[in-house]
Amino acid sequence: MPKVVLVTGGSSGIGLCTAAALRDAGCVVYEFSRREHTMEGVRHIRVDVTDETAVRNAAERIAQAEGCIDIVVNCAGFGISGAVEFTELIDAKRQFDVNFFGMVNVNRAVIPVMRRGGGGRIVNISSVAAVAHIPFQTYYSASKAAIESYTCALANEVKPFGITVTAAQPGDIRTGFTNARKKSVDGDEVYGGRISRSVAGMERDERGGMSPEFAGRYIAKLALKKNVKPIYTVGFGYKCLSLMCKILPCRLRNWIVGLLYAR
Repeated sequence: MPKVVLVTGGSSGIGLCTAAALRDAGCVVYEFSRREHTMEGVRHIRVDVTDETAVRNAAERIAQAEGCIDIVVNCAGFGISGAVEFTELIDAKRQFDVNFFGMVNVNRAVIPVMRRGGGGRIVNISSVAAVAHIPFQTYYSASKAAIESYTCALANEVKPFGITVTAAQPGDIRTGFTNARKKSVDGDEVYGGRISRSVAGMERDERGGMSPEFAGRYIAKLALKKNVKPIYTVGFGYKCLSLMCKILPCRLRNWIVGLLYAR
């Protein structure tokens, strides 16, 4: 029987390419996104992942139609940039509401379905920024680090039910995510222009990054993999970066990241 899959944030970027790759692998694919979207072979449901009731109702709709939900891939997210000192708290909370608690809403809705069905796979999309903590994208980095801690803890909670949980760490990717980022240069004169220079450098790296199709195919394979470890990094270069961030002393790692993104 084909796997029944739910992909959030499936109208663009990594989510769209992951949904397409899972469709091409023979899965029955549903996608959640806030805007109306059509994609051949993928069933769209208009849902804002921050709306807990809407998420729960949509998950129940899929479960009733298909009898199960085998795989969930949490791709929905966005980014903000700016100095912590000048970032409005409402924007910081919105960052976590979408990137972290939106994922939580989806997983809370599907875990009971998976448990009743005897198992399932949850893939949460993190970022290399979870381990290479990026200045002037502090809240984005923190939201992704929270996803990884959550993933590892949740994996042990649901393991007895046959549910496996993993996180994927993409690096720089050429998507509309870059242009959609909510940027603030408030206080740039106080910081000597470092905010605008740092964000411009990050966005240059993103535009020269891996294709979303490559990331989508990787994540789809991860979703269908028989056995998984808690965290995977997408792309050889980023695997090296992630490993370096884990083995270097925190002070040295932070110094290197500061040279790259805080000058």
